[in-house]
Amino acid sequence: MNDKIVMPVWTIGLFIVVMNTTMFNVSIPSIIHDLGITADLGSWVISSYSIGYALSTVIYSRLSDVLPIRKLLIVGLLVLGLSSIFGLFAREFTALLIARILQSAGAGVMAGLGLVLASRYIPIERRGSAIAMISAGSAMAFGLGPIVGGLISEYFGWNGLFAITCLVLVILPILVRLLPKENVAAFRFDILGALLTIVNASTLLLAVTQLSVGWLVASCLSLLIHAWHLKRANHTFINPELLSNPAYRKLVIIGFCILVLNLGNLFLMPLVLAKVFDQSPMMIGLTIAPGALLSAFLTRFVGRWIDRYGNLRFMFIGHCMLALVMIIFYVTLGASPLVILLGYLCFSPAFSATIASLNNETSRILPKSLIGSGMGLMQLIQFFGGSISVAICGILLEIQKTTPITYSFKNVYGLLLLVGLSSLGMLLWYKLTAPVLKKSDV
Repeated sequence: MNDKIVMPVWTIGLFIVVMNTTMFNVSIPSIIHDLGITADLGSWVISSYSIGYALSTVIYSRLSDVLPIRKLLIVGLLVLGLSSIFGLFAREFTALLIARILQSAGAGVMAGLGLVLASRYIPIERRGSAIAMISAGSAMAFGLGPIVGGLISEYFGWNGLFAITCLVLVILPILVRLLPKENVAAFRFDILGALLTIVNASTLLLAVTQLSVGWLVASCLSLLIHAWHLKRANHTFINPELLSNPAYRKLVIIGFCILVLNLGNLFLMPLVLAKVFDQSPMMIGLTIAPGALLSAFLTRFVGRWIDRYGNLRFMFIGHCMLALVMIIFYVTLGASPLVILLGYLCFSPAFSATIASLNNETSRILPKSLIGSGMGLMQLIQFFGGSISVAICGILLEIQKTTPITYSFKNVYGLLLLVGLSSLGMLLWYKLTAPVLKKSDV
């Protein structure tokens, strides 16, 4: 496989997919108005995609252990592209919701298989560069999504957002031609385990977002049933070997915390700029975009540095920078919009470097037979952390209605700072006990 061509093309596809998670955020008011629905229903345009995207990511990763990546890519991108075409013509809420759910079912193929592809076919001495490129593409998409979404919604309406995602049909034949051919393994897929994983994640997210005791009870019951299933079944969807690996467990916790920081910050920054500094959606996007662009520019350098100096060093540097930005936001948040702009200029590259190093380290400690399931579960937990973060940040802001607006944001950033410091502590613990498997990572 020529990774110098495949990985940039794959990153473009992932950029389109990830941007699809943020483009619709700025269009929710227009969707609510045009379709005459309530805000609760409107939120499902975002929530349904987020839940489906996280779950389809781990499913595609797990299937890559028994099915060729090329076949999975064809199925995923066709589902994503065709559902996007359907969304172009959606004129009522049910059709819009169906389009978003189908989009999420296909979108997970890019995130789920990108890391598997890099881990399986790129040598360890170049793998850091490839994974850094993927991470930077995601970071750039998160930053540019609101700008692109705002422009398209303003001039073409919210249906026009689906046109961007249709572009995956253009890159599909290119990737199919370039990807290596693989032998099909004996197929044995744990359908019950996959369904239980979907129920686990969905019910827990609903419990948090709806503050529902009923959903919390349902989530706990589903987790108990899943634990029983893991003990009695063979070849389960969630591989028990992963959960028994202490190094992997530590990295999973770090990944969860890092995505809590990233999506929590991306949720809070536009609100701060709008409510504290009264900025327009376009100005908000222009304030956030430089950090995303810088992160993309630094990709080639960060990847080479990771390959040269090792994963743990850059995980530590990235954690320190993320914590420093959280401290600055906590102390000086209401001073000027420049605090947000300069802070995200540091935050976005630090996040990209940290997540790239983390994913590369995860691929390093996993045997080849567990890479698909291991990287998929890692991404599911990361994305779940981000979803939980957004919900909790929103709840914390809601219960601080009587608090001055600047202080309420500072309080939430204080919580994110604690999460970042906890992740740093877990990283130091991991560093003391990290398995030494390859010379290049020592």
